Amino acid sequence: MSTFPSRARVVIVGLGGIVGASVAHHLIENGWDDIVGIDKSGIPTDIGSTAHASDFCYATSHDFLSCWTTMYSMDFYEKLGNYQRIGGLEVARVGDDARMAELKRKVDSGRAFGTNVTMISAAEAKEKFPLLEEDQIQGALWDPDAGLVVPRSQTVAAKLVDMAEAAGKLKIFANTPALELLHENGRVTGVRTSRGTIMADYVVVCAGLWGRLIAGLAGEDLPVMPVDHPLTFFGPYNEFAGTGLEIGRPLLRDQGNSAYLRDTGDPNTTEGGQIEWGYYYEKDVRMVHPRDLLEKHEARLSPSQRDLVLEDVIEPLERAMELTPILAELGFNESHSFNGLLQTTTDGGPSMGESRKLRGLWYAVAIWVKDGPGMGKLIADWMTRGRTDIDHNRIDYARFSDFQLTEDFIWGRCEETAAKIYNPPVHPREPFANARGIRRSPFHEREKELGGYFMELGGWERAHGYAANEHLLEKYADQVPLRENEWDSRHFWRVSNAEQLEMSADCGIINLSHFHMTDISGPDHVALMEWLCAARIGGDANIGKGIYTHMLDEEGMVRADFTVFRMEDRCRLVNGADAGPRDQMYMRRVAQDKGFDVTITDVTEDYTTIGIWGPNARENLKKVVADPEALDVANFPFAAIRQIEIAGCKVMAFRISYVGEQGWELHMRYSDGLAVWDALRGAGVMAVGVETYANSRRLEKSLRLQNADLLTQYNLFEADLARPKVKEPDFVGKAKHVEYRAREHQPAMLCTLVMTENTDSTGTARYPVGTLPVMDPDTGKVLVDALGRRSYTTSIAYGPTVGKNIALAYLPWDYCQLGRKLQVSYFDELYPVEVAGIGYAPLYDPENLKPRS
Repeated sequence: MSTFPSRARVVIVGLGGIVGASVAHHLIENGWDDIVGIDKSGIPTDIGSTAHASDFCYATSHDFLSCWTTMYSMDFYEKLGNYQRIGGLEVARVGDDARMAELKRKVDSGRAFGTNVTMISAAEAKEKFPLLEEDQIQGALWDPDAGLVVPRSQTVAAKLVDMAEAAGKLKIFANTPALELLHENGRVTGVRTSRGTIMADYVVVCAGLWGRLIAGLAGEDLPVMPVDHPLTFFGPYNEFAGTGLEIGRPLLRDQGNSAYLRDTGDPNTTEGGQIEWGYYYEKDVRMVHPRDLLEKHEARLSPSQRDLVLEDVIEPLERAMELTPILAELGFNESHSFNGLLQTTTDGGPSMGESRKLRGLWYAVAIWVKDGPGMGKLIADWMTRGRTDIDHNRIDYARFSDFQLTEDFIWGRCEETAAKIYNPPVHPREPFANARGIRRSPFHEREKELGGYFMELGGWERAHGYAANEHLLEKYADQVPLRENEWDSRHFWRVSNAEQLEMSADCGIINLSHFHMTDISGPDHVALMEWLCAARIGGDANIGKGIYTHMLDEEGMVRADFTVFRMEDRCRLVNGADAGPRDQMYMRRVAQDKGFDVTITDVTEDYTTIGIWGPNARENLKKVVADPEALDVANFPFAAIRQIEIAGCKVMAFRISYVGEQGWELHMRYSDGLAVWDALRGAGVMAVGVETYANSRRLEKSLRLQNADLLTQYNLFEADLARPKVKEPDFVGKAKHVEYRAREHQPAMLCTLVMTENTDSTGTARYPVGTLPVMDPDTGKVLVDALGRRSYTTSIAYGPTVGKNIALAYLPWDYCQLGRKLQVSYFDELYPVEVAGIGYAPLYDPENLKPRS
């Protein structure tokens, strides 16, 4: 063994698992060397999840990033000679129509993201997997690329480590736990271990189940929890004796029963001659905090393998025997069966990226085997280039607010996600039931009295509509359709569409308390914002204005969008609840790296916002302000910020609209919010749910949403949000931005699509939610642009003013023609759509108060 070094460029904590080994491999591919890997266990690990993982891979997720990392990982394993592309089934039992529908929805996502999944009949499923009882299922999804890492992901981890060692780029030290993270001036400087101290420029935590404990050494926490996962074995099963196969039949997922099944191949292979049946607890999930994990010498099997009581899974096991009777025929191998710990998270995404507290400290935690190499590549690219080719907003550790990193929040949300790992299908709009009511507007009780239908974003309770307005459904009965399909209507309230129509006829106020707000002050506050923003921020002419702008990354792609309030002594960045924490952290890092003398303060909970919009907004607002003439057009131009007074409270009014109607955002101290709300309501102004703002009217107005329509895979010109001129001062991504501007045309454009027919095969009108692939009706293939980017809906909603389902989607340049006929797939059925707008193209004209023809 090598002498323990005193210094390295990077230390990987938890090298022994598939994630740590993958990170090391991809760092080396990116030109890194002088890497030291340590692990509290052996290398490869003999105690972590990699040591007992089932090692199968399916690319059937509903998000692009997860499908991408899985497909990358499959190819990576295969190129190493360690992947058997045996195929995999996901079945829907007779009577489980919800699961059957979910499989069809997975086919839509597969088409959108580039997988090869298809629906097959029960008979075809039986042919592929003879152990199935055909009469128990109504159909199945088939993934020809699903398969098994062979002989084990543990073996692959060892191979990657050996390759890195042989190249002289990596030194490894097994049975060497990290005891302390050394740091100075907010930057990690090294790791104290059981063998000694090693100084380092970077530390990457890939410690899996123990990741939270390592984060604790930096004074922070990760929103993940280890949870029991029963793995049971039945045998002997000698069907594939003498074949040398690690697996003989396709994988089988019975997700309606929260279970899966696979054979383990030839009895002479690694774990051969058995049937493995795995299950995910839907009730009474068994989580354990990492600090309560046993040490190796204390555990009967290993710290990540806990004893299994068969009675705890007897009910789902009996259901499994109905589907695959082979389980009842074989003997239960009690000595081989156990509860294997894996990780669940608070929002379904892993914790990756740089620490919030220590620069140079990186996390790659809560990653399953199916995504290990793909996520390893993302981390390595991120550390090397500051960006990844796939937008990583949903996995970035910086996405969390402080309240989301408390022990109670982590436990509660993880318990909820753990119960839904396989079943039931999760709706795209499904709200969390746990950890609610954390952030409430100052007028929350008033909204409750109005019968608010609440969902949550960034901890804020947001009413999407109000029961008090349901009388409007009669008034607008011919414009607000009844959604007969339960999935389309789930977590949606018809009154929202009626509220929007009434707002367009008169006026309404919308609770915008969810805005994330950051104040940037200090000598260099303008210089920082000028460097970060694509729009001009500096100059005296901008004082007193609200400036809608974007942050780009170094490749000139869209990183963020927000509004900057330019005030005399500071800038206030007004952002979305989900994007705000990440953007704020990015600003802090850039300010530190560039040496800007600024103070960045989160003021989200100090202020609140109410939007007032509609043709009568000015008339109604004049009823409650101290100086009504100040609201006249001549005194209050568009995008201006003025201080006004309502109910004795100082209010910063910003003349802007996100809903296509004239009006204002009213910003005030949180403590003044109730008085302002009551004054507006007292003047007869109707409360309108945030659904109008966030979805339906937004799409009628062709307005883009960060982390949905705006991604780092596309540039500002493709989103049609670029300014007519590129500003003179330098800014992040400017060189690339100028390069893209010089193109004759962009590879793709964000376009508005409308469904021209929305009736399904049963004669039911559909109102789609989620992600739909966009296809050429002549070929039936998903559109792909010159850069290999696939077309799918980034936002979709029904627009009651235009009376159509509306979607935004990036289309290849050759398909960007008004009136172009295309198709989308929803629950594996095709629907015609038409290109109604190329780039920014509102379907609704507020000046004429009518839809555009």
